[in-house]
Amino acid sequence: MKDVVELIAKALVDNPDDISILEKEDEKGLLVELRVLEGDMGRVIGKQGRTAKAIRTIVKAAGLKQGKHVWVDIDVKS
Repeated sequence: MKDVVELIAKALVDNPDDISILEKEDEKGLLVELRVLEGDMGRVIGKQGRTAKAIRTIVKAAGLKQGKHVWVDIDVKS
């Protein structure tokens, strides 16, 4: 899942080298944390959160195909 999120995020942001993606797996499923610079946050979120929702939908569908529950968390990189 990390590769899917990375591919999408790098296409959206102005600074593709400054994103970081972490995966955390537990008994509930897989959490993918996407961290971007503050200036790129608007591009990843989109108007009224549409882009973020689309990213989450794509990743969730890919995860279900593999039999996993996947969540995407988007945050500002510090």
